[in-house]
Amino acid sequence: MTPTQALLFALFGVVIATAVVAALARTLVTALVAFAAYSLGLAIVWLVFRAPDVALTEAAVGAGVTTALFLLLVRRLGGVGTATASQKQQIRPASVGVAALVTVGLLLTVPALPAVGSADAPAFGPVTEFYLDDAADRGIDNVVTAVLVVYRGFDTFGEIAVVFTAAVAALAVLRRGVLA
Repeated sequence: MTPTQALLFALFGVVIATAVVAALARTLVTALVAFAAYSLGLAIVWLVFRAPDVALTEAAVGAGVTTALFLLLVRRLGGVGTATASQKQQIRPASVGVAALVTVGLLLTVPALPAVGSADAPAFGPVTEFYLDDAADRGIDNVVTAVLVVYRGFDTFGEIAVVFTAAVAALAVLRRGVLA
């Protein structure tokens, strides 16, 4: 086992543990802190996978903004105590079974993935040469910009719309907190 694989197994252990803590937490604040740790663990996993843009987004949005908004909402609603007997939810065996089945199914696909940084990975195939050549032909110096604007324009527009909507919702929540 390589050091990278050992690190990934440890990180996945932390991510799974924090997910379980978040699901079984008795207070909202505990669940939110576990959720933030879960998101931060995923951000570190993305760093190990050499995807710093995704890691930064996960850390900022998942661990940062989302957790802060949830904490603000919990504070505003005053719901930081433990759950009463009528509020406790039962864990259904069928739900655990379905979650376990989906997890096993996803884990079975892992051996089919190329190694991280492998020259045989699809990202290094003939498509890459097309993007590099076409970006130069279009006069775009930055290939990442060419891919985002020229080839993934609708996807990028959708992402911008989601970020804009999230910003408007956050401002609405924060404004209500100031005016209340």
